[in-house]
Amino acid sequence: MLLRSLAVLLPLALGATAQAAPLCTFLQPIGGDGASPVVAKSVGAAKVTPVGMLAGRTNWNTDFIVDRSYSSYKFFFTANSSDPKAKYPVEGFMKFSDGSNLQVINETMSPPIGTGRMFGPFAAVPGKQASQMNFKVGASADPGSLGFSYRISVQGCR
Repeated sequence: MLLRSLAVLLPLALGATAQAAPLCTFLQPIGGDGASPVVAKSVGAAKVTPVGMLAGRTNWNTDFIVDRSYSSYKFFFTANSSDPKAKYPVEGFMKFSDGSNLQVINETMSPPIGTGRMFGPFAAVPGKQASQMNFKVGASADPGSLGFSYRISVQGCR
């Protein structure tokens, strides 16, 4: 008891201020089942459909819902598989309620299997209301990037 009291009082006596670590919460992926905030995907080729014949559709984008105001956001990425020679474009965007967005991640990676990475924290934009965080992991011109599997998640912090 005495040691615990000294541990609290000593920093205050020395002029230090106590700062709490930010409280972070995982954001839920849009279209998820609510059971897990972590999304596992594999990079697929563009799918040509009758509606999107010119551009094709991909599974590269994943949106996470922002359900309250946060002061910052963290993006998490882990490689489940990898071709050591392939490169993977990784992008992250903050999407706002007015329809605008801000790119916060734009990197080309070649991550070893099991390697995780945190991007951020990225501060909330003053005067803008965030509505979604978008993670995009795509295929490059390198055919080895197709089939790459990964896990992603996003946290909002106060």
